[in-house]
Amino acid sequence: MASSPSWLQSFVSPSLIALSKRLRAHGLPLINVLNDIITKDKLRSPVQVGDDDTSCSSESLPSLEEVEKIIGYNFKNQSLLQQAFTHQSYQQKCESYERLEFVGDSVLNLLITQQQFYMYPDLPPGMLSPLRSANVDTEKLARVAIKYDLLKYLRHNNRKLSQQVRGFLKALPKYPLHSYGLIDPPKVLADIVESTIGAVYIDSNSSMDITWEVVKDLLEPMITPEMIQENPVKKLQEMCQKQRLKVRFKDIWLKKGTFEVYIDDQLRGKGEYRAKKEIALNRAANDAYNDIAGSFCVNDETEK
Repeated sequence: MASSPSWLQSFVSPSLIALSKRLRAHGLPLINVLNDIITKDKLRSPVQVGDDDTSCSSESLPSLEEVEKIIGYNFKNQSLLQQAFTHQSYQQKCESYERLEFVGDSVLNLLITQQQFYMYPDLPPGMLSPLRSANVDTEKLARVAIKYDLLKYLRHNNRKLSQQVRGFLKALPKYPLHSYGLIDPPKVLADIVESTIGAVYIDSNSSMDITWEVVKDLLEPMITPEMIQENPVKKLQEMCQKQRLKVRFKDIWLKKGTFEVYIDDQLRGKGEYRAKKEIALNRAANDAYNDIAGSFCVNDETEK
């Protein structure tokens, strides 16, 4: 059997090469990563079903037809969709979504980069980068999975997942659009969004246009430059610098799962989250910022 061109080679087109040059000139490193992947081309075929995988590939999953309706795309290769919703904990004979997630992550970043590059022609790279991140990070994609109830289609044997999702759901009402590091989204939720995007990209013969039609609907509402907020730690530090205040973070996370924030040697904020140190730090900074902002009658609108 003659060897077929790499599935990644179709990713390269004259228009994409031209875009790559323009984006590289603006300091967007994602293109270099993708070009390196294409050059090395060490990826095997995205879906390989051997004799041992027969029971997995022939398994009937009618509920996945609902996923096609949700994303507005009908798969030619149903095994790709099946793979996109198979967690590594399910069973060894079934290939998990991890490879498709890898593809989806890269494609999604490039699609959002391209969209923002043309939509905001005057926005510098220093603003484009956090804007892209806010639209493709784990929390944003986990919210997409929750919005469309994608978890119910996932085949898995992860007993802790339901508990993690319940905790995430409980925290969402307080932050309708994005928490910017104050809540802990289950990564699996973001993974299945990326794996679905990767599956669409592969199934559509690497069509960026078709994949974009799926992505732009899934990610609504998009976060715009006017909506984006700074990381709580950076926001606190900038305000303290402006007010000439001394800020100090006390790390007691290993002992108590908390951080304390002292402003001019006075305790002004505290944050707790035992599962992840970064979130405890962000919560402490946010707590201190709200306290100090109230004291000095400072808010984001007056900090222009």
